[in-house]
Amino acid sequence: MKVYLAASIQAEIFEQMNGTYPNEGGGFLLGTQENDAIHIAGIIQVENTFAAEEQFHRYAMTPLDWARLEDEADERGLTLVGYYHSHPDSPAVPSIYDRDHALPNFTYIITSVHSGPKSVEQRVWQLRADRSQFDEGELIIT
Repeated sequence: MKVYLAASIQAEIFEQMNGTYPNEGGGFLLGTQENDAIHIAGIIQVENTFAAEEQFHRYAMTPLDWARLEDEADERGLTLVGYYHSHPDSPAVPSIYDRDHALPNFTYIITSVHSGPKSVEQRVWQLRADRSQFDEGELIIT
């Protein structure tokens, strides 16, 4: 899987994730998919609704957020192709919690944010159909 991300959108993700530090932040990736190539055309940040005392290592949104963002993507002629979130002071590698709550065929961009706050690493993942593990994709900044 190859994921194409404009440098301007990457900078927007970094700014958002730095802004939520020391808690996790995230949102949806809007774009298009052709065969094994995913093109990110936009992002929409979504408020972290996990319990406040757990937001430093957990991120959640409501089903209403999902439905609203599907409609917004449709209005823009795009689809929800994935999800992005941060890992404060942790590597940009999916956790067991991430795997348990992920969807196969969805793209996941994880950004590691360290104190400063500063985004220091960004990687892209996709959950296998059997949900056994994530496979890393190639993130191409354009």
